[in-house]
Amino acid sequence: MNKMIFERGSVGQIRIHVMPTTRFKTFAVSLYAGIPLARETVTATALTPFVLRRGTASYPETTQFREQLERLYGAGFGFDVYKRGNYQIVQFRMDTINDSFVQSEQSLLSQSFEFLGEVVTKPVTESNAFRPSYVASERENVRKKLEAIINDKMRYAAERCIEEMFRNDSYRLHPLGERSDLEQNTPESLYNAYQEWLKNASLDLYVVGDTTLAEVEELVTHHFQLNRSAFLGYEPERVKLSNTEPRTITEKLDVSQGKLNLGLRTDITYGDERYAAALLYNGILGSYPHSKLFVNVREKESLAYYAASRFDGHKGMIGIQSGIEIANYEKALDIIKAQLASLQAGEISEMEMTQTKAMIRNSLLEMQDSAFEMIAYDFNRILSGKDRPVEQLLSEVEQVQPADVVEAANTVRLDTIYFLTGQKEG
Repeated sequence: MNKMIFERGSVGQIRIHVMPTTRFKTFAVSLYAGIPLARETVTATALTPFVLRRGTASYPETTQFREQLERLYGAGFGFDVYKRGNYQIVQFRMDTINDSFVQSEQSLLSQSFEFLGEVVTKPVTESNAFRPSYVASERENVRKKLEAIINDKMRYAAERCIEEMFRNDSYRLHPLGERSDLEQNTPESLYNAYQEWLKNASLDLYVVGDTTLAEVEELVTHHFQLNRSAFLGYEPERVKLSNTEPRTITEKLDVSQGKLNLGLRTDITYGDERYAAALLYNGILGSYPHSKLFVNVREKESLAYYAASRFDGHKGMIGIQSGIEIANYEKALDIIKAQLASLQAGEISEMEMTQTKAMIRNSLLEMQDSAFEMIAYDFNRILSGKDRPVEQLLSEVEQVQPADVVEAANTVRLDTIYFLTGQKEG
């Protein structure tokens, strides 16, 4: 495996991470802006990038904005809004062809930085506020995205389980915000919130491609004019487990298929030395076709249309999702609990260990073929304060023994049982 290393620097309170390489035909650029999740700011922060992508000072019309990307030989531009632990992250991405493959008078990387810098710091404004028509249409866009979650009952049940499990924690918040708060974001208030966000967010800029740290630092200096006074970082989650009894939440909607979700806590997070063992635990439990949930709940007993688990290593949270016949609730819950108990008891086959290690290894190796995947992996280092290169995690995974998985299993506590059922009785 080729060892790919990021070089680190900073300009104007922006942390810079550059991987000089000729492996790719494009430049991959990512800007991460993160702030703590909070009800007061979550909706405005989520709405902001939707408005920013509509136009800038130089390209105020959305058609002009898109035409400029075409002039950059069809450069890709996009963004995501999500949460990692108790932080709301806005990620902007650009994918621009390497200069050596085209004939351009000005460096495409330089033009990309000029474009991205303007998107983030010089939006189109009217009367010292965002353009009203853009705010109105993007409010509606975000509203539809939030309503789509309600219509997708699998996603809805997963979100509701998190809301209940973390009802006293900001992690309960959806990264796209609250529908009820959208209308109060006026062009004026949203522009003010945007300026505060830009001043207070933790900023990390990544570049993978045929460039140097010095070149990127110079480009950031020229194209990102920010009024920031301090470096802002992330505080990793410190999980404290309790022995409280699990809560059971039943919600009735017009559904024909039940959604049974379980929320579990562990004190193992990304920065923990036991992280690799927790990855194996989750993989054996429910991440793959050979996992216990898939084999025993879905295949052997035919109790679930789907059954899987997901581990959030930045929160110490494991979510189990399953779709079941409503009448099978008790039986399905018992068998899911039996899988948790079997892992705690050490009922782990050699095949489960071998196949799970292979799946994790393949995922980590495939990641090396994508610049943006490597960027996302390295960003875990910033969020967690733990530097764990891919080759180190690969080694740690290979060294995990069944006893380590059992130790991880015995840190897991069932916290919340959420069941979405139909409205009809009987």
